[in-house]
Amino acid sequence: MEHTTILDIKNVSKSFGSIHALRSVDFTLRKGEVHAIAGENGAGKSTLMNIIDGIVRPDSGTILLDGEPVEISSPAVAQKLGIGFVHQEIELCPDVTVAENMFMAATNASRSWLMDPESLERKAGEILRQLGNIDPRALVRDLSISNQQLVEIAKALTLDCRVLILDEPTAALTEIEAQTLFRIMRELSARGISIIYISHRMVEIFENCDRVSVFRDGQHIMTSRVSETTPNDLVRSMVGRTLDNQYPEKQREDERSDEVILSVRNLTDGPRYADISFDVRRGEILGLGGLIGAGRSEIAKGVCRLEGDATGEVALNGEPLRLKHYQDCIAHGIVYLSEDRKAEGVFLDLSIAENTSAMSLREVSRFGLIGKRREDRLAARVGRGLRLKYGQLDDAVSTLSGGNQQKVALAKLLAVNPKVIFLDEPTRGVDVGAKAEIHAILRDLARKGIGIVVISSEMPELIGVSDRVIVVREGEISGEVTGDDMTEENILSLASMAERKQELV
Repeated sequence: MEHTTILDIKNVSKSFGSIHALRSVDFTLRKGEVHAIAGENGAGKSTLMNIIDGIVRPDSGTILLDGEPVEISSPAVAQKLGIGFVHQEIELCPDVTVAENMFMAATNASRSWLMDPESLERKAGEILRQLGNIDPRALVRDLSISNQQLVEIAKALTLDCRVLILDEPTAALTEIEAQTLFRIMRELSARGISIIYISHRMVEIFENCDRVSVFRDGQHIMTSRVSETTPNDLVRSMVGRTLDNQYPEKQREDERSDEVILSVRNLTDGPRYADISFDVRRGEILGLGGLIGAGRSEIAKGVCRLEGDATGEVALNGEPLRLKHYQDCIAHGIVYLSEDRKAEGVFLDLSIAENTSAMSLREVSRFGLIGKRREDRLAARVGRGLRLKYGQLDDAVSTLSGGNQQKVALAKLLAVNPKVIFLDEPTRGVDVGAKAEIHAILRDLARKGIGIVVISSEMPELIGVSDRVIVVREGEISGEVTGDDMTEENILSLASMAERKQELV
């Protein structure tokens, strides 16, 4: 079964103005296989998937399904052909129920004048039970991001797909939810359903996929069986060079200091987290580890007064602070980078310069009016330090790659000359090349004396970038690991342990 080709892309090209998104691309998908697509942002992966799903029309080339040429003119046509697409970005209607979202396409295609909610809820419940405990009657807006992602996946499972495209499906999922997804992928594959799996996470590709194809600069570079290649081979193919050090050198012995930049004591916010105490020392990168839902983001947002009503003490360079609002934190140089880049990190429709100055308008304004030259000078200066790649400072942030969008989000924070930065999932949805750049930037910032706190659900990243990791479990600090003890096994043990928290000093 694995050698029967179901989807065959031949010599497909696509340009957007002067940008060649795809250049004479060939790609084959076999029946019942899980085929990974890897490549940096801007490599052409999304364009090819949008062509397969009928969102974008190719300029030239042929698409064969079961050996027959097909013209996929819209997503509706793709669905009729048995092609389902789970996008990385949530595309649900927030004000209707889970069941109504899952069967929206079928309801729209139905000739019936009336909808049967009970029938929809029953069918939705049968599918949702495979994925987790989600109420089909719940409004989508009331669900967590991870549950909304599961609903997206459940919606695709209603379509009776022959080809299922999954674009970064685990980006918002917990480890348990991700493992459930992988189990379902194996079951679908065993039934002959073919899966295209897009991910920047090497572990997921090597543990769950049969073959992998690499794209770079709009071209198909290579396809190999996963068992016949290595992560280093993939990275080399993706970036066109060897990335010897995906993580920069950690804090050296002679750089270590007992000087505390940020001190947090007894931070508490009702049932969400309690008695949180930790220090951030000069020159180090402190990692916040733990399972998704343990309270890591809530703690960071509590320190920054972005949500909740936390009590406790926060001191900066030994001076106690009175913080009521995020504006107070910004004024003292404590800032937060959201895990949800597109919703909370950047203003996609505004320019690079406008985004960079968004938190420092006083610096670029005179008499209440923003000076364009001052704004551009600020953006150019901060952008140089981040090695930001762009055409013009007036370009909308939406035109940038994911990695460069993340750099703009970071530029917005650096423009206020911060003393402490909390970074929540700093490289989510970012390709390997941009990840290495961002990791190097964080180390440079730490060496310049800025306090860095990193929250990451990618264990290799958390270990690779951090000098010290404190682990959060169910709203409490369960322990700390450093040096050779900073292993996945030790962090996961602390993240899931049932013992009482250990005192940190």
